[in-house]
Amino acid sequence: MIFDSHAHYDDEAFKDDREEVIDKIRRAGVEKVLNCGASLEGCYKTLELTEKYDFIYGAVGIHPEYPEAALENINKIGELLENKKIVAVGEIGLDYYYEPYDRELQLRAFREQMDLARSLDMPVVIHDREAHEDTLKVIKEFKGVRGVLHCYSGSPEFAKEVLKHDYYFGFTGVVTFKNAKKAVDTVSVLPIDRILVETDCPYMAPVPYRGKRNDSSYLVHIINRIAEIRGMDYETIKRITYENACQLFNIEK
Repeated sequence: MIFDSHAHYDDEAFKDDREEVIDKIRRAGVEKVLNCGASLEGCYKTLELTEKYDFIYGAVGIHPEYPEAALENINKIGELLENKKIVAVGEIGLDYYYEPYDRELQLRAFREQMDLARSLDMPVVIHDREAHEDTLKVIKEFKGVRGVLHCYSGSPEFAKEVLKHDYYFGFTGVVTFKNAKKAVDTVSVLPIDRILVETDCPYMAPVPYRGKRNDSSYLVHIINRIAEIRGMDYETIKRITYENACQLFNIEK
């Protein structure tokens, strides 16, 4: 009963052995995966994965790295969202880490996709890197839209502000790193019914696989670390994070 709430099995890193990896994660007890599109091509590949594998669901949206593509293809994203196994709008958001970036263009693309989610009453998967203030501003503008801040990188204080808007928080292998103080502090104070686990694979592999290609079978290490932080047992955290993801994405348990 494990739910990987953010993966990228459409990524080129899996092009040579995708079927073998997906068989591996199923045998490892992963019952559900949300594959998240980041480019238009990735969105179409995500749909293909949802059609091929019964336990893979999809989110479609354009990553903030490609704001022009998001604005140009908003109608195509809307069409993809009509598919039953596409359950969220994402991966969308803001990324001010790599310069140069066009802040206003990113904000326009983010708002357009948030508006699409609101019009369809669908949850969102938000990427927020070095853009906490603007991310919260946009979240406040779209009252009633629910979602998750994936690969959460903010402070516990920022998390408390986002919580006011009915959001969830996704934690990756980063929470297992020695220098992951903010992630650990946030996990320790969040309501347990707001925590999701994710790989963001092929990236963010947890210890002891840090630096290697990630996959959903490694979620056991993330769940175990969260259990340690919360002083709870592994099975309880596994069940709760699974139920939380099903609740957010409106998927039967």
